[in-house]
Amino acid sequence: MSIVDNKKAFFDYFIEERFEAGLVLEGWEVKAIRAGRVHVKEAYVVIRQAELFLIGCHITPLLSASTHIVPDSTRTRKLLLNAIEIKKLIGKVEQKGCTLVPLNLHFSKGNVKCEIGLARGKKQHDKRAATKEREWEVQKGRIARGDLNA
Repeated sequence: MSIVDNKKAFFDYFIEERFEAGLVLEGWEVKAIRAGRVHVKEAYVVIRQAELFLIGCHITPLLSASTHIVPDSTRTRKLLLNAIEIKKLIGKVEQKGCTLVPLNLHFSKGNVKCEIGLARGKKQHDKRAATKEREWEVQKGRIARGDLNA
C-alpha cells in the first residue's frame, strides 16, 4: 500500500533499477506518515561511508506530538539495505550520470519502506517526447471510446 509517490522522479529520470529499503524513523514520524503528512518530491539519496541516507524528505509532525521531543521535519534519515546491495549501488552511482532517487514510501508487513531507484537523468528533448507519448495514449483512449469531441 503506497503512502506517497514521487511523480517528479519519473518525469526527470529514467529509472533503471529499483530497490526496497527500510527507514530509521522515530515514533512521531511513523504516526505522521500513517496520517499521510509526508513529501518526497524534493528528496534525494546520498551515500556516505558505505551507508545510504535520505535527505530532504519532509515529514510534518502531528499536533499531538509529544512535548518532550523537538521534531525536526527534514532531518537526515538512514536507509537500511543489504550490504551487497549497497556495494552494488556504490559501484553504479560512481558511473557518470547515475543517481539515487526515492520513488515512493509504502507499508510492507507493517513497516515503512522506501523504494529507491537507480536513475539516469533525462534531457529536455526526452521529457518532451515522454509528454507527447503520454498525451497520445490519452488521445488513443478517447478515440477508442468514440469520444471525439474531447
